[in-house]
Amino acid sequence: MRIAEQEAVEGVAAGVPFVALPPAGGDAPAALVVGWHLMEVPSSEQAFAEAAPMSGLPAWRVYFGLPLTGSRLPAGGPAELFRLASEDAVLNVFGPVTAQAAAEFPAALAELRDRLPGATGPLGVFGGSAGSLVALEVLTRGDVAVEAAAVVSPVAQLAPVIGRNERLFDITYPWTPESREVAGHYDFVRRAGELTTPLLLVTGADDDVAVREPAAALRDALGAELVTVEGMAHEFAPGSAAAKQVDAAFTEWFARRLRS
Repeated sequence: MRIAEQEAVEGVAAGVPFVALPPAGGDAPAALVVGWHLMEVPSSEQAFAEAAPMSGLPAWRVYFGLPLTGSRLPAGGPAELFRLASEDAVLNVFGPVTAQAAAEFPAALAELRDRLPGATGPLGVFGGSAGSLVALEVLTRGDVAVEAAAVVSPVAQLAPVIGRNERLFDITYPWTPESREVAGHYDFVRRAGELTTPLLLVTGADDDVAVREPAAALRDALGAELVTVEGMAHEFAPGSAAAKQVDAAFTEWFARRLRS
C-alpha cells in the first residue's frame, strides 16, 4: 500500500523531517512507533513508510529523515555526501549522523506527541541499517521510556560493517584512534547490558556476514527475538517480497508488545 492511500502526514518536528501514518481504526489514545530509514534502499522516510507501513497496527507510525539525507543533504548534494563518506565514513557519516539523530529525537518526539491526535500511548522505536544505529543508541541513552524496539538489517557492531563496505567498494578504510573509539561506542554487542528494552532483530538470509553474525551475537547476549528473511540481502525495496516480510514481522512484534 502506498503511503498516499493512508492519509500520511508529512512535516517537520523540531527540525526533523517526518512522515506519519495514522493508527488503524483511528482509536485514541494510540501507541506511537517511530523509526529511522536505511542509507540503502529504502533510503528515505517516504520509502521506508512505503516498504514497512505496518498498516494494521493501532498506532501512529512515524518515519524520520536521517541527517545528511533527503532535505538535509549537505551543500553539494549527494556528491558531497559521497565525498564525505569516501574521506572517512566513520567520522564524517556514521558517527555524526547517529549522534545528531539520537540527540534531536526527544524534542521531535515531544512535538509529535502534541501534534498527532491521540498519540499519547506507549512508545516503540525501529530502524534499518544506519537507522538501526540510531534506534539502538536511543535505547542506550534512555532519554525517553521505550516499551519495544525492532531493527532490520541491523548494525549491531559498526566496525564489521566498515569491513563489509571495504569489500563491497574495494577500498581500505584508514582506521585511526578516533574512528576506533567511535566504532567502539557503536558496538552494541559489547554494550548489550545497556539494552533493557525488548528487541526484535530482522536480518536477511543473504546479507553480509558483517551484519548477520553481530545480529546473532546480540540476539544471544540479550535473549532477543531474531527473524531471518529468506531471499533478502541488506536492502528491501517497497513492494518486494522481502519488504512484505519485514513489514509483517514489525507489525506482529509491535502489536504484541505495545498496548495503548
